Amino acid sequence: MTYLSASNMTGGYGGADILHDCTIEAAEGEIAVIVGPNGAGKSTAMKAVFGMLDIHKGSVKLDGEDITKLTPQARVAKGMAFVPQTSNVFPSMSVEENLEMGAFLRRDDINVTMEQVYDLFPILQEKRRQNAGELSGGQRQQVAVGRALMTKPKLLMLDEPTAGVSPIVMDELFDRIIEVARTGISILMVEQNARQALNIADKGYVLVQGRNRYTDTGVCLLNDPEVRKSFLGG
Repeated sequence: MTYLSASNMTGGYGGADILHDCTIEAAEGEIAVIVGPNGAGKSTAMKAVFGMLDIHKGSVKLDGEDITKLTPQARVAKGMAFVPQTSNVFPSMSVEENLEMGAFLRRDDINVTMEQVYDLFPILQEKRRQNAGELSGGQRQQVAVGRALMTKPKLLMLDEPTAGVSPIVMDELFDRIIEVARTGISILMVEQNARQALNIADKGYVLVQGRNRYTDTGVCLLNDPEVRKSFLGG
């Protein structure tokens, strides 16, 4: 079943459209990846899905409900969580305090979710009293993803989650993302490391100048000669 359906999105910032009839979908427990060249509108598409950008054409539906007019805060309450590429942790707060901030909308017991985050990212439990600003880049990304998971989302959106981390850390983050998807959470991810991202993707979207150029399974896109030649370095 399609959990996220963002259809024919057209919009941008001010008077200039960056997205043109862009469509992004993700089924329950599916990893959907948006790739493409710099300036293709990848992060803009993500922001449009999250309500950080007005679209004057198209719609965004979550679990069949039209949420096109909702604010980002209201979308969080509906089950969305968004991890931006930068400024995604509170550096002067401890790891545990960062995670607790993710549960600010909740009124139930958050300890079970906290333990699930620590099981997913054991290093965070080890460093739970340490300020997030003192951690490595990869560990801060884990804090950011963990804080988003504290909202108990149905759709987790990640904007360039492996930016600036080593290949080893990137592989580890992708492994954790696969684990999250296996719990039934849908993943929508924008990623510069296109080959590696498509390798774990159930569904891939190649955007060019704000338009869908190719849409297929990750495996099919990796094996498509045109996609390989134009976007994956041959």
